[in-house]
Order: sequence, then C-alpha cells, then structure tokens
Amino acid sequence: MAKILVVEDNALNIKLFCDLLAAHGHQPEGVLDSREALDAARALKPDLVITDIQLPHVTGLELMEMIRKDEDLKDVPIMAVTAYSGVGDDERIRAAGAQAYVSKPISVVRFAETVEELLAGKNQLAQTPAPQGV
Repeated sequence: MAKILVVEDNALNIKLFCDLLAAHGHQPEGVLDSREALDAARALKPDLVITDIQLPHVTGLELMEMIRKDEDLKDVPIMAVTAYSGVGDDERIRAAGAQAYVSKPISVVRFAETVEELLAGKNQLAQTPAPQGV
C-alpha cells in the first residue's frame, strides 16, 4: 500500500482520484489548497505525488519545483494531471519535475496504470492523452 498525496482544487476530482487510489489498495491523502501541499507532503512522506497543473495560489508547476528542491522529497515521483495539454506542455512538465502526466478527462484504466508504473520505478515521462470522442 502506497501513500499518495493528491493535490487538486476541484472537490469532485479529488474525490474521484482518492476513491480510485483507495480501490487499488493505496492510502491517498487529498489537499484542496495548493498552499498547504508542500507541508502536507513533508508530513505524509508520500510514495507518489499527483498534482493538477492549473491550481490557484501555487500552480502545479511551482509545486513540483518546490518538491524537487526539498531534500526529503526530491526523489518522490510526481504525476501531473492537466486539462490543458498543448504544444510544449510535456517539456514544461518534465522541466518542473514530473515523471508522467495524464490529460483530463482521465481514462480510469490509464490513470491506474500510470500510478502503478510510477510506484514500480518506471520514471520516464509518459503522456496519456485525453480519450477522443468522450
């Protein structure tokens, strides 16, 4: 069972992500306010961080950069979730410190697979595009 920090400002999305993770045997902890995310990560010592990119106050990119600069968290894998995946996003997300990202609306199967791959140590940047026609 992995400890997974989920940072998402949308209450419905955070519930969905946390329910999916719990159903797969993980221990998720949700944070709605990105300003609290770094402290929550330090307290939880997660095996994985999942963060939205478009967050108020502290963006997902800024949060990833802060995690990468933190001595105790710098090696924790990060999965970014974004509704806006455009040209150049993979480079910006990689540069900020994510190993993978999933586009919204998420594919439940691909979300779970990406989580398991990151927990297994497959830390290359993997983009999962949004499903077409959904």
